[in-house]
Amino acid sequence: MSLLLRNRGAMLLLMLNIFLAFTGIGLVVPIMPTYMNELHIGGSVVGLLVAAFSVTQLIVSPFAGRLSDRMGRKKIIVAGLIVFSLSELLFGLANAPWLLFVSRMLGGVGAALIMPAVMAYVADTTSTEERAKGMGLINAAITTGFIIGPGIGGYLAEFGIRVPFFAAAAAAALVAVISTFVLPESRTAAQREALKTAQNDKESLVSQLVRSYREPYFFGLVIVFVLSFGLANYETVFGLFVDHKFGFTPKDIAFVLTFGSISGAVIQVTAFSWILNRFGENKVISFSLLIAGLFIFLTLFVHGYWAIVAVTFIVFLSMDILRPAVGTQLSKLAVESQQGFVMGMNSAYTSLGNIAGPIVAGVLFDLDINFPYAVAALVLVLCFGLSLASAKRMNRRGLQMK
Repeated sequence: MSLLLRNRGAMLLLMLNIFLAFTGIGLVVPIMPTYMNELHIGGSVVGLLVAAFSVTQLIVSPFAGRLSDRMGRKKIIVAGLIVFSLSELLFGLANAPWLLFVSRMLGGVGAALIMPAVMAYVADTTSTEERAKGMGLINAAITTGFIIGPGIGGYLAEFGIRVPFFAAAAAAALVAVISTFVLPESRTAAQREALKTAQNDKESLVSQLVRSYREPYFFGLVIVFVLSFGLANYETVFGLFVDHKFGFTPKDIAFVLTFGSISGAVIQVTAFSWILNRFGENKVISFSLLIAGLFIFLTLFVHGYWAIVAVTFIVFLSMDILRPAVGTQLSKLAVESQQGFVMGMNSAYTSLGNIAGPIVAGVLFDLDINFPYAVAALVLVLCFGLSLASAKRMNRRGLQMK
């Protein structure tokens, strides 16, 4: 029996954990306009709230990944769920902007604890051949959480504007309890004890980022940053872009984004493992970067509703294949003792992209409506060129992923 089947119950619980975290992140989308009116805050404050989440996630992620190597994945996942539950409860109780910031920062800490530990758990409990499927399932749960979050938030808000956050807090607390009693630990006590002396507790975030530069998987982390930057850049101004250029309604925008995201999630669950095993990580990563860059650039020239739907579908599909492909390659290139560290770095580089992407997109959009997509396309195509060079180096070193 395969490792993935043997750990099916644990995988389902991990998917629930990561789904819940990313659903909670999306809850805020349809409710923020009302919060803005209630608390008398402007759009710039909302932008800072998004950045606050990503900044704390960036700071905590590397340490969380390293802690999961030494303390065990389960403890860090449960701790993340508890922190996430507290952040959602505080957001629901907030009656001042500063409390919203504290809530979002706590949410970033919770996500930083959960995400690298969950991905490292998958690496611990899958064989090399099954890892693509495991990473695809986790990323499908992330994508589905992003899709469903705003819808759940909008529905529950009918019962009260703060109800969605109380519901998310209760759900996270319940899953934390279930995980405590049901989820098995993926690393033995001996493995964790060996790492306590092998790793340096005082290593700073900057030191870890510098250290990642010297690792064989560094270029994978660069792609993680470019992916997050490009996607955040694309999504941040998408609504403004199609509103200004084509007169899209909020319903039109919601359909385009939801259709693209759902399609990506379906591919991750059904065909991703076959694609990766058939073509290999390097080819899939390079091709996805090229297609994403070309179709983002194509967005500047297409006209009409269905043309935008088609182009956006290809962009999201490329990104949704690229993300788990990079995660799979990172886990294969990292030695067993570094699974938590590399997944923490994965989360940290994701946060860097999520911070830089919206800021750059906003500045470029104010200069010219077309600039954000032109720059995002250029960055992705340049990264495609670098990925080809990286693949050649890996071939020479015997690190090519089969």
